[in-house]
Amino acid sequence: MRYLPLTPEDRQAMLKTVGVSSIDALFQDVPEAARLDGPVDLPRRATELEVERAFTRMARKNTAAGEVPFFVGAGAYKHHVPATVDHLIQRSEYLTSYTPYQPEISQGTLQTLFEFQTQVAALTGMDVANASMYDGSTSCAEAVLMACRITKRNRAVLSGNLHPHYAGATHTLAKYMDIDTVSQDAQPGSLDDIAASIDDETACVVVQNPDVFGKVHDLEPLANAAHAKGALLIAVFTEVVSLGLMKSPGAMDADIVVGEGQSLGVGLQFGGPYVGLFACRNDRNFIRNMPGRLAGETVDADGRRGFVLTLSTREQHIRRDKATSNICTNSGLMALAWTIHMTLLGQSGFSKLAQLNHERACELADRLSALPGVELVTDAFFNEFTLRLPKPAAGVVDALAKKDILAGVPASRLYRGGAFDDLLIVAATETNTEADLGAFESALKEVL
Repeated sequence: MRYLPLTPEDRQAMLKTVGVSSIDALFQDVPEAARLDGPVDLPRRATELEVERAFTRMARKNTAAGEVPFFVGAGAYKHHVPATVDHLIQRSEYLTSYTPYQPEISQGTLQTLFEFQTQVAALTGMDVANASMYDGSTSCAEAVLMACRITKRNRAVLSGNLHPHYAGATHTLAKYMDIDTVSQDAQPGSLDDIAASIDDETACVVVQNPDVFGKVHDLEPLANAAHAKGALLIAVFTEVVSLGLMKSPGAMDADIVVGEGQSLGVGLQFGGPYVGLFACRNDRNFIRNMPGRLAGETVDADGRRGFVLTLSTREQHIRRDKATSNICTNSGLMALAWTIHMTLLGQSGFSKLAQLNHERACELADRLSALPGVELVTDAFFNEFTLRLPKPAAGVVDALAKKDILAGVPASRLYRGGAFDDLLIVAATETNTEADLGAFESALKEVL
């Protein structure tokens, strides 16, 4: 009872209030196959020392990204994060277990968020950016909800080359908001015929650039097709460094731009926490429907520069029926890390970083595609590309891992059914040395 203070009567009263007959009914939307039918296969009890030793043994089975040549991407990328970033975010002024709200005592935090928003808007080519979101996938899902509120339509068309995890998060959230989501078939190496699926009921079109296979696209024709039907174009990215070299989504007439900011200031961190980026046009209807928070600049009664939380439209702040979201927030500490890293790079440094990433990827793609039986599927890419191998990619990745080469992501991990079993998604960044590229080339030649 120390940790479970509720009595059976308490639980029954709570169940009655929410309108279900049992605790099991709360999990009816979870597929039966995904539910446990008994306790997890773990020791019932252990001392702290025993647990620590057990976890240490388990951790030794992993190969850390920094220990070997690393070419894994598909949404999370290994970049160099300067030590300055970690040092600054751990200062007591920033490191807090709770998001500060009060403007009179949070000027530093609010100014950082304001600068973060400015940087995101500049990179994406958009007018307004919010103070960040959880990650790229939830940003994508929230953008669809926002587009439906703006257009007063409830149909979203998703490109088949959108990262399946992003599409999955969007489908899940849209399902419970009565939004119809339609996904195209994936087309490695080209943009699927998404324009043909836009009709007069379509609220938005969601497309990733570069897409999950690494292919770079010109989004302007698709934006024109969407706008002709009164729909919005949502542009998604998973690799923010690409914006240092590519034409911005805003310049290609996107209406809402969302993506993952993990590549700057944020390590791989076993998948999170990350930082979602969210930007849109400078339109009152857009801004009022934007999820999350918006930090603004103002002056106080004495004319001194100050910062405030200008817009906060989630459930915790305003009436539920007026809220734009009940889950979104800003990833404050990760947004701070992102801003510090971006500030350290500056405009020229960021462009140089992007150029270096592209050069590394081009060199690696040339080397690997020259091997017998290996075909380069993506002819236009930034720092990530897809190869077609003469045998299943998953087995090749396993074989290369035994040679201490983390070679990439088999497309079969993202797409079931066997259609893309021979495809390998490879990412190269500034952290890959000439020796890394040579080791990958030699090992792949041997495995094939």
